[in-house]
Amino acid sequence: MKNIFAVLFLTSIFYSECFALGKKDNDVPSENVEYAISGEEIPDPEKLEPLYELRKPEGDKIGLKESWGYVMKARKDEYNPDMPLTDVCYFAAEINQYGELVGVPSRSSLNVGKARCHLVVICESKSLTHLVLEPKFGVRNKLIREIAKAGAQYDGVQIDFELVPPRDRKNFIYFLSDLRYSLGKNQWFSVCVPARFKLLTEDVYPYEEIARYCDRVFVMAYDEHWSTSKPGPIASIDWCRKVAEYAKKSIPEKKLIMGIPFYGRTWASETTAGAWYFSGATRIMTEHRVPEVNYEDDIPTFKYTAQVDITGYFNDLYSCVQLCRMYDEFGIRKIGYWRIGMEDPEFWNWIEIRK
Repeated sequence: MKNIFAVLFLTSIFYSECFALGKKDNDVPSENVEYAISGEEIPDPEKLEPLYELRKPEGDKIGLKESWGYVMKARKDEYNPDMPLTDVCYFAAEINQYGELVGVPSRSSLNVGKARCHLVVICESKSLTHLVLEPKFGVRNKLIREIAKAGAQYDGVQIDFELVPPRDRKNFIYFLSDLRYSLGKNQWFSVCVPARFKLLTEDVYPYEEIARYCDRVFVMAYDEHWSTSKPGPIASIDWCRKVAEYAKKSIPEKKLIMGIPFYGRTWASETTAGAWYFSGATRIMTEHRVPEVNYEDDIPTFKYTAQVDITGYFNDLYSCVQLCRMYDEFGIRKIGYWRIGMEDPEFWNWIEIRK
């Protein structure tokens, strides 16, 4: 149990560093809320000694044929070209409200050494996704040309459309097929798909069908639990094993990449932020024994202290190595990571590229 201000601070730090909902990173708060309120000196986290102990992996290094890592264009300083990566996914070009490609990162701004570099294209709205996939709106072919042109400076292009509406299933497959043709045979083409145990009814992301049109299929084997679910692992070993079993049956070995998460999440036992009915506001004030209500410019305001429990799940060096070992048991030697900068740096000492 902690003072609510301290809990809110710790939660915000954890979310900012580790949270990957919708693949958006929040800015890390610059000051500790609790200590800013109390006026006490803010402790330096670098000088604090941990009370916990993490497991350390044992055994040999993980031998991979391909090692894929995502680099955020706004956080490219977190990437090191000495990392054992065969492929770097530069995140990301976006699609605007007119169906145009915008925010394309410059390939020359990232030194990837001998690794291949892929332009990631995202569309983070169901409405926008429908707009660009439905031929009758007249933007689909233009967007394909823009992606092919922007991707020409890269070794490959990756499509990461995670909000395809169910009724646009066929349009999505046609889009991938036409984009594959426009990119040409000499350019890599990869597609991200969510985790699956089986082919769903009217599945928007049919593994086997999508694999026909691309060089690699990146299975995002994470978000087993998410921000609004009950607390739990981002990607447990048993859950990922089921995903791998289905992926192996549906995607050719040459094309299959299994993704692992570097991030974590926290959940609070009580939600303290929100919009309230008048009846709700008066109820929580009564329940928490608020002693007084003050008026600022005739607007009532109150404060109280609450206690909450925080539960966190994250991936460390040990769990990431264990996930890699599990995939190795399946004969899967192409692994990808979301995302560079979130990992324990020691992880890279356990990865070895073996052609």
